[in-house]
Amino acid sequence: MANDQLEQSEGGGALSAPLGWWQRTGGFLTEVRNEMKRVTWPSNREVYATTVVVILTSALFGVYLFIVDIGLNRIVEWIFNRFGAPR
Repeated sequence: MANDQLEQSEGGGALSAPLGWWQRTGGFLTEVRNEMKRVTWPSNREVYATTVVVILTSALFGVYLFIVDIGLNRIVEWIFNRFGAPR
């Protein structure tokens, strides 16, 4: 396919005419449709399971980062209080 396009663009034939992009667009859309027929789509159960995993993982990381943030905040406040930095 790449060779065909190269030969056609070098030859200056019909594809280099102003309406040549219509033919290329039609070919592209035909190829997209053929590829979409080959796609293996996940089942509803798989989508549900992966969605639950993403939500739970996000919640756990959120709680973890919240705890780390509180801990680091307390450490920084302790350092400022210990060494007398103004607030």
